[in-house]
Amino acid sequence: MLKKTGIILALSLASTSLMAVEYMDAAWAKQACNAWNKSAVLTTQLGSKHESKWVSNNAGRGYKLVQMYRSSCGVKSKVQLTIADKGGKAMCIYGGKPDGKKMNMRVDYLMHATDKNWNCMGRGSFGCGAMGAMMSGKLRFSGPKMEAMKVMTPFENFLKLAGKVPGNQKACPK
Repeated sequence: MLKKTGIILALSLASTSLMAVEYMDAAWAKQACNAWNKSAVLTTQLGSKHESKWVSNNAGRGYKLVQMYRSSCGVKSKVQLTIADKGGKAMCIYGGKPDGKKMNMRVDYLMHATDKNWNCMGRGSFGCGAMGAMMSGKLRFSGPKMEAMKVMTPFENFLKLAGKVPGNQKACPK
């Protein structure tokens, strides 16, 4: 029985590693979208019913785009989260490869960092919080910086998603 259990465990681990996603590929972005929606901080503190009304600053399009990539993999490896107001909450309605929606840098965000820095931000390590990462250049960031600074706690929680959603960093997304 013990031998059979060991074989089942080994097969389970092997199939898990075969199904592992690349860090910041389309499947990873879908998982990050799901993680966003499970975060009370992100959904409520960025929602239209919260004083920040972050999700409402969307240039009249009804959504905000957050695109990100790993610096070593290049801009062509970007993934996208699309965030929209759903019942007063900021909900992720899409996670995957950029879907062709045009970025508006007055309301949308584009971020990239090295794997080392994504990992540091994902752990929330000292010096890798949202403010520290932005100011030190660990996080390369385009978009409404003042808006991001006004929602620092949710922004910090967003960066921690980079550590909560697992992915293989040995290769770049295809």
